[in-house]
Amino acid sequence: MGKKILSVFFLCALSLLLAACSGSDHAAKKLKIGDPAPDFSGTDLNGQPVSLAAYKGKPVILRFWSTECKFCRADTPIFNSYFDKYKDAGLRVVYVNRHSDEATVRKFVADLEIGFPVLVDSDGKIAASYNIKVEPQTIFISPDHKLMTAILGGVSEEELKKILGGFFAKPL
Repeated sequence: MGKKILSVFFLCALSLLLAACSGSDHAAKKLKIGDPAPDFSGTDLNGQPVSLAAYKGKPVILRFWSTECKFCRADTPIFNSYFDKYKDAGLRVVYVNRHSDEATVRKFVADLEIGFPVLVDSDGKIAASYNIKVEPQTIFISPDHKLMTAILGGVSEEELKKILGGFFAKPL
């Protein structure tokens, strides 16, 4: 039963990813699993540059989120834990917020003690390049920077284990 629900969830997220942005001015090409991940760059809340290109050879979790999102507040501790456990093995996590002002984002980050880069995508360019219309949406990018999968909504520890399990020598 759980695998069936997970499969339906992945298909729904993929459908949204593929269907988004068809008539937008900054419409990116329709994305599908296996496509090269669109490059992105920005400056995190600490003033540090962040880009997909800088993470070459590393798996990347790209999370589009909102400060109003109950799923985001609930599952951020899971992302924190995985990042802390696997950052030295190469895991990269980047949170991208496009709807809140920087002060609100900073409060969320401080409240949840987020230790990975957080970008404010105020012009929406990063979200547009990934065809993001709804948050939260989590994009998993392989070390060779191909789109692996997308999850719409909250992310469980079990899902992270299934998706990321093959990338690290020690078990998740």
